[in-house]
Amino acid sequence: MCGIVGAVAQRDVVDILVEGLRRLEYRGYDSAGVAVVSPGGELQRIRRLGKVKELADAVKLTPTPGGTGIAHTRWATHGEPSERNAHPHVSGKISVVHNGIIENHNPLRDMLKAKGYVFNSDTDTEVIAHLVEEELKTSESLLAAVQKAVKQFSGAYGTVLMDKTDPSRLVVARSGSPLVIGLGIGENFIASDQLALLPVTRRFMFLEEGDVAEITRTTVRIFDKDGMAVDRVVHESNVSYDAGDKGQYRHFMLKEIYEQPNAINNTLEGRLSSESVLDETFGNGAAELFKKVKHVQIVACGTSYHSGMVARYWLESLGGISCNVEIASEFRYRKSFVQPNSLLVSISQSGETADTLAALRLAKEAGYVGSLTICNVAGSSLVRESDLAFMTRAGAEIGVASTKAFTTQLVGLAMLTLAIGKYNGLTAAQQKDMVDALRSLPAKLEETLKLAGSIESLAEEFADKHHSLFLGRGDQYPIAMEGALKLKEISYIHAEAYAAGELKHGPLALIDAQMPIIVVAPNNELLEKLQSNVEEVRARGGILYVFADANAHFKSDATQRVVNVPHVHPLIAPIVYTIPLQLLSYYVAIIKGTDVDQPRNLAKSVTVE
Repeated sequence: MCGIVGAVAQRDVVDILVEGLRRLEYRGYDSAGVAVVSPGGELQRIRRLGKVKELADAVKLTPTPGGTGIAHTRWATHGEPSERNAHPHVSGKISVVHNGIIENHNPLRDMLKAKGYVFNSDTDTEVIAHLVEEELKTSESLLAAVQKAVKQFSGAYGTVLMDKTDPSRLVVARSGSPLVIGLGIGENFIASDQLALLPVTRRFMFLEEGDVAEITRTTVRIFDKDGMAVDRVVHESNVSYDAGDKGQYRHFMLKEIYEQPNAINNTLEGRLSSESVLDETFGNGAAELFKKVKHVQIVACGTSYHSGMVARYWLESLGGISCNVEIASEFRYRKSFVQPNSLLVSISQSGETADTLAALRLAKEAGYVGSLTICNVAGSSLVRESDLAFMTRAGAEIGVASTKAFTTQLVGLAMLTLAIGKYNGLTAAQQKDMVDALRSLPAKLEETLKLAGSIESLAEEFADKHHSLFLGRGDQYPIAMEGALKLKEISYIHAEAYAAGELKHGPLALIDAQMPIIVVAPNNELLEKLQSNVEEVRARGGILYVFADANAHFKSDATQRVVNVPHVHPLIAPIVYTIPLQLLSYYVAIIKGTDVDQPRNLAKSVTVE
C-alpha cells in the first residue's frame, strides 16, 4: 500500500518526511522517495528502490534543507519497481506524489505527448504532474490548476502537489484514496494515514471524497467536489502505534490478527468506485483480458490454497464462470486440460512459493489466455512473471502462521469476482451490493475482534486435547480447513476439516467426548443442513464449539459452547468467520506453551519443493 507524507513548515522537514514513511512501512512497498524545496528555490529529489532505510541513508549523505516537501512509498502498479518509477514525479516546476490509479492515463498521456511533454517513467502518476503543469499555464494558482486537472481524471487518487517556485503551500486532492491533514503550530502536514504524523501532531482533519485543499504554514482551505469552500471537523487523536515491533501485543501473530481491519481497508483503498471495482486495480489491460475469460484455474499452496477454494464458490455463484482450484505441487506434476479462454490465477503471500512459481511457468506454455497473481510482495517472482498482479497490501507479516495475508487475499479474490462477473451477467445492483459489503468489512472485523475474551476462555478447554475436527458447509468449508491448519500449525494439536455433510462417510467414527468439534455456522441457505449435522455429533456424545450467526438460534448447554458472531452479508461471511478461528488457535497455542510466531519445522516462505 502506498504511503504519502507532506509538510510545509519553517523548520527543515526532511527528517519528518522520512520518519513518516518509516511509520507507514507496515503497509508494504517497493520503493521510496522524497522531494524538498531548498531555501534557494531548488528542488532536491532523492529516490531509492527498496526499503525506507535506503532512502534515509541517502538523505544522510545529501544535505536536504527546506521547509516544504513531499515523500512517498510505492507499491508498483504501472511500471516495474525501480528508481525511475518511484515517486515523487516531476514536470517542470511541479512535483507530485500519488496513491491510487488514474484509469484514463493512456489517453491523457497521448494528449500530453502531443503537446511536447516527455515521460520519464512508466507510471500513471506522471500524467498528473504534466497535466497540472499544463493547466498552470492558464491558471492563477496551483490550486486552480489542480482543480481543473482532477476533473479530467477517471479512477482513484490521493495526491499531493508542490510548486518549487512557490514553496509556501501544498495542494492536495482526494478521490477514493484517503488523505488526512495534520495541524501544527506555524506548520501543517498531510499524509495518507494519521500514524505517519503522530510524532508532530495529534490534531487532524480528514478530507472527504472529492475534496481539494490548499495547505500553508498557517492556513488550510478546503473545497468540495463542486468547488465550494467547506470546513472539516478537527479530530484529536489518542492513537499509539508502532509497526516496527509487537507494541502492546505478546506475539506478532496476535498483533497481525488485530491489524486485519486496517490491512483490509488498505487492500480496498482506491480500488472501488461507488458501484464497482476498478479494472486497472489488477494492472494494465485487465479489462480487455477479463472480457475474454470464461474459466479460472487457481493454483496455490497452504493457506493460499484455502483462499482459492473460497474464491471458487464466489466465481461460480456470482462471477458466472467455472473455476478449478488445485494445490500447486500437484498441478505442476500432472498433465492438465486447459479450458478455452482460461485465466490462470496464482496466489502467494511471498510471491516466491516454489511450487506455485513452477506452476505459473508451466502454464505459460499451456495455452492460458493470461495469468494473474494475488500477492503481498511487490517485485517478487510471481509478480514479475505474471501478466497481471493484484497486491494485497497486507503489510509485513512476521508470524509464520498467516492471518492478515489470508484475509486480504480473500478480499482480492472477492474483487476479482466483481471484476470478471460484470462481464458475465453480474448486474449493476449486484455489483453495488457487493461493493457495499466489502466497504463494511473493516468495521465488521472490529466488531468480531471483541469476541476475543470469550474465545480465550473457551480455549482453556483444549488444554488436554490432542485431536480436533472442524466442520463447515459451502464457502465456509475452506474456512474450516483454514481453522484446522492454524490450530495444527501453532498448537501442534492434530486437526482435520470436513464438509459437514461428509460426517456419515467416516468421521463420525471418531466422535467422543475427547474430540472437540469446531463448527462455523453463518445464517445462510445451508444452515438447516448444518444444524442437522451438528445434531448427529451431539447424539454421539461429541463436544461442540460453534461459531454461529447471532440469528442462527444455537444455544449453549452441557455439550455445546456457542460464540455468537455478528450477522454479516453472505459475501464477506467467510472472511469474518476466519477471525474467531485465528483467535482460538492463538489462545490454545498459548495454553500449550508453543512458539506462536515461529512454530517448529515451518518457514514463512516456502521457496523449495
